[in-house]
Amino acid sequence: MSEGAQAQADSGIGRERLIVLGGLMLGMLLGSIDQSIVSTALPRIAGDLGGFNKISWVVTAYLVTVTVTTPLYGKLSDIYGRAKIFETAIAIFLLGSVLSGVAQNMNQLALFRALQGVGAGGLIAMATTILGDIFSPRERGKYMSYMMLIFGAATIGGPLLGGYLTDHYTWRWVFYINVPIGALAILIIHSTLDLPIPGDAHRIDYEGAALLVGAVGSLMLMTTWGGNEYAWDSTVILGLAAAAVVLGVAFVLQERRVDEPVFPVHLLGIRTVSGVIVLSFCLGIGMFGATIYLPVFLQTVLGVSATNSGLLLLPLVGGMLVTAALTGQLMTRTGRYKAFPVLGTALAAVGYYLLSTMGPATTHFHSTAYMVVTGMGLGFVMPVLTVAIQNAVSRKSLGVATTSVTFSRSLGSAIGVAVFGALLTNQLTSRLNDAFPGAGEKFASSGAGLGPEKIQALPPAIRDTVVAALANSIDVVFLAGMGVLLVALVVAVVLPELELDETAHVSVGGEGVVETAPEAGEGGGAPAED
Repeated sequence: MSEGAQAQADSGIGRERLIVLGGLMLGMLLGSIDQSIVSTALPRIAGDLGGFNKISWVVTAYLVTVTVTTPLYGKLSDIYGRAKIFETAIAIFLLGSVLSGVAQNMNQLALFRALQGVGAGGLIAMATTILGDIFSPRERGKYMSYMMLIFGAATIGGPLLGGYLTDHYTWRWVFYINVPIGALAILIIHSTLDLPIPGDAHRIDYEGAALLVGAVGSLMLMTTWGGNEYAWDSTVILGLAAAAVVLGVAFVLQERRVDEPVFPVHLLGIRTVSGVIVLSFCLGIGMFGATIYLPVFLQTVLGVSATNSGLLLLPLVGGMLVTAALTGQLMTRTGRYKAFPVLGTALAAVGYYLLSTMGPATTHFHSTAYMVVTGMGLGFVMPVLTVAIQNAVSRKSLGVATTSVTFSRSLGSAIGVAVFGALLTNQLTSRLNDAFPGAGEKFASSGAGLGPEKIQALPPAIRDTVVAALANSIDVVFLAGMGVLLVALVVAVVLPELELDETAHVSVGGEGVVETAPEAGEGGGAPAED
């Protein structure tokens, strides 16, 4: 082939990969924006469908099914091929979206949101896995940073778009808007992505899948309901905790016994894999600790209006996006990644400490600066985790390895929110009991009397005491988050750094598997089989 013809062919392949990247980014957009776009519409939804007491079910149903299905998508894609599984995930998500849009009561909506979550479990996981197929580990940093931009845009724009659609059209459009985006993503992926499909016969570990779903589902319900729907020492919560432990142990034993496990537990023996999973878990706690409790602080302590609540986290997300984009580019240029999670976890821990110093007298300038520091720290870590774990395993384990990152981050988010919520409630109750003997439970339970408007309506002397108690209680939450990030810092320091391979696993046109990074050993990149 002549040089001109070869260059033309290379250019064509480049264009195909960029088109595929566009489809993957649309899938990432669907998975990232859905929870945030729905959040601002929930009060109107509950009002129209008549069920304010069931709002938590609408949220919980989605979160549980997303979390329990994410690791299953990884194994299924390793068996049946990425493109087919990704398209299936989008189709299930769109079906759930349409049904949610036509729901006539809150029970139906919770059921359809659960179906939507089944599809959503594969959106971000499959997008990042396919990215790992078509781009070499060294290239992935750059393109992973583009994915982070989509994630950040969805975080900022989701609540604003949800509010706009709800106010100017109807809340049902927060679900219908997914249809054209998802249809375009399926069209792009189906017409341009032709990845090799494994030809060997496989047996799906149905028993392991059932045990995993049961264990994770029990843990998710325990952390979501504990302290809210049921007391932590109630029979329901203790039963869920016992079920999570028993089913979790049974899952590990099952995976060690079968030839083709849902998650090959021996991968945890690879230090990069186990280290990245722990870092992802801690990152989930760090991200949601900030995004959940910063608005609470700004609205209740500093008295910031909730009208623009979707913009309150802009400094945090902006700092995150800047460093995530920078990290991706630098990984591609240098071929190195370890310095970024070390720097990021340290900076995020400093940011959380600064957040813990805030009080009623904190200025908007200082709170903004603290959020920027925290966001920048988290941004240094985000693009690294998927690239590092994909670089450490062979293609046959790429799906389960990649989805383990998303899964552990989701699990960390759920557990972190629950633990931080319990910590905040306990601290607030104790402080209010000291200030108003016997009245702490009344103030702290279910947020009674602690909404921003109700706080401002309190007599000045009482209001100042309540605001101070809130500030000090939320500060303890931020200190706990700092502790988690210090643990992540230790893990990042000992995380091995393997050379980023410069060869993609497959060609986009489906020509077949090319020379690829084998299972990485921990002694400097020596191959080790799954």
